[in-house]
Amino acid sequence: MVKGNGLVLDPSRPGVLRLRLDRGQRRNALDPGLVSGLRDAFRTAVERVVILDSADPAVFCAGADLDLPDQVRAGLSDDLYALYEQMAAHPGPVIAVVEGPAVGGGAQLALAADLRVGGPAARFRFPGVGHGLAVGAWGLPALVGAGRAMDLCLTMRWVAADEAARIGLLTRLSDTPGDEALALADELLRCDRDAIRRVKAAIRDPALLERLAAERVGNRRAWDGSVAFLRQERGTPRG
Repeated sequence: MVKGNGLVLDPSRPGVLRLRLDRGQRRNALDPGLVSGLRDAFRTAVERVVILDSADPAVFCAGADLDLPDQVRAGLSDDLYALYEQMAAHPGPVIAVVEGPAVGGGAQLALAADLRVGGPAARFRFPGVGHGLAVGAWGLPALVGAGRAMDLCLTMRWVAADEAARIGLLTRLSDTPGDEALALADELLRCDRDAIRRVKAAIRDPALLERLAAERVGNRRAWDGSVAFLRQERGTPRG
């Protein structure tokens, strides 16, 4: 087990790499160190299945850390979208385990996974349009349909676990999502690796990476003007 930069890498289960977000004091807010650690982990993973979860089940990820210096935030936005691209293009299955709130960039981490296993307290929110950012529009339509995606992106409302499972935002809903994800990983390990890769390539929308790139550029331009609003909404004091 390796721990650092707000991330725990646990390869103890054969064939499975477990990546645990571990910035509980910041609600797993994404900063450059954590994003860099995730990108390195996906780049070097040799395990056949990757599970992404939180060391603190009370929260999945609150999104980007708002207390970063201005000059760091724009680079973080670019790196986050590069991470989503890595996850989407990863040859093996990526399972996100969501047991608590997943907001903004954190919700998009779940979108970038192939499978999403949630617990009863899981909930999602895609805030963005109220403060100049497009959040989740690249990935939601493929999961929940264009109409529901429009609803979630434009209203910025919370989606509770039951609804998330009903509309397809969650793949599975379980009282023990961590155990469910491990059992799912064991099932996937019994499947042919190349067949899984080909299935992923066939199902993924070919335009996904184009939409990710477009959203990345637009959000980079809009990010600076959105931070004050986000701090006020989250109740986060200025650093």
